[in-house]
Amino acid sequence: MFDRLDDLLTRFEEIYAELGDAGVSQDPARLRRLMKEQNELQPVVEAYREYKKSKETVSECLDMLEEEKDEELRSMLKEELALARTRIGELEHQLKILLLPKDPNDEKNVIVEIRAGAGGDEAALFAAEIYRMYVKYAEGRHWKPELLSVSENGLGGFKEATFMLSGQGAYSRLKFESGVHRVQRVPETESGGRIHTSTVTVAIMPEAEEIDFHLDLNDCRFDVFRASGNGGQCVNTTDSAVRLTHIPTGIVVSCQDEKSQLKNKDKALKVLRSRLYDMELARRHDEEAKERRSQVGTGDRSEKIRTYNFPQGRVTDHRIHLTLHRLEAVLGGDLDEIIDSLTAADQAEKLAGL
Repeated sequence: MFDRLDDLLTRFEEIYAELGDAGVSQDPARLRRLMKEQNELQPVVEAYREYKKSKETVSECLDMLEEEKDEELRSMLKEELALARTRIGELEHQLKILLLPKDPNDEKNVIVEIRAGAGGDEAALFAAEIYRMYVKYAEGRHWKPELLSVSENGLGGFKEATFMLSGQGAYSRLKFESGVHRVQRVPETESGGRIHTSTVTVAIMPEAEEIDFHLDLNDCRFDVFRASGNGGQCVNTTDSAVRLTHIPTGIVVSCQDEKSQLKNKDKALKVLRSRLYDMELARRHDEEAKERRSQVGTGDRSEKIRTYNFPQGRVTDHRIHLTLHRLEAVLGGDLDEIIDSLTAADQAEKLAGL
């Protein structure tokens, strides 16, 4: 591990020297590449430099303890030695995590699909709440939410909704959210006061660029139709809505939120490309994990991952056995404790695998 860290430190110093070269500023592509690499290496280099400094502190304290006779100074040296050794242990663990293989999709934007499952209108109402939960979380992190398509049920609920969240590290934060989200509560549509269980499925997909996944447009069929919805200029009056069918897989994507047919077509292509890329990632994951399933789940949409229990005011993530008794805050977008716990569990499993 330390040979690799020495190599990374050397590379970081090389990049620093290259960025000082006047010729680099004349080459924007090279400048961006070097800045990106520097930003990726910086957390590792800073932790490693602190580790080396703590090791030096330990060595210096041990040398001084051999010569020092004054008990008060010896006591201070022993305290400094203990603190440095504790810090070394913390930094070793931190460095192991920083050196874990990075998911190449972590910095990508995400496309989120939410679908009402079992529970009829109540499931659709909860799907709309889950949508708002992710939008509030995104806004708290200064990400940009963009609704791509939505199908409403007439009661304010969503039969399904597809939207994009654009921001640094969006996929790294949300990639463990795929699966079945279950709600237990007395529905607004229920007069008898009985607790019902309904479900919503969530799919988190990294936004796929052409460089990630080549989509052959010859495999696609485009249909246009008249948009439906709440009215407004061009809605219901022009054939601006687009239905895109991927013939080899049968995947159908519809977009109608823009007034422009071209913009709707662009959104539909973006969603389709990301769906196909996600399918390819799932296939690779299954090949690599036939003998082992991750503690935090496979990302399968059929896997029940979380329960939102309204009578008890609790949220439980079943993969890591985490229960929080602050349901209202979680639905208000306060997801960091859950996401951080899932990330830590994933890192712990990867470290154990090493």
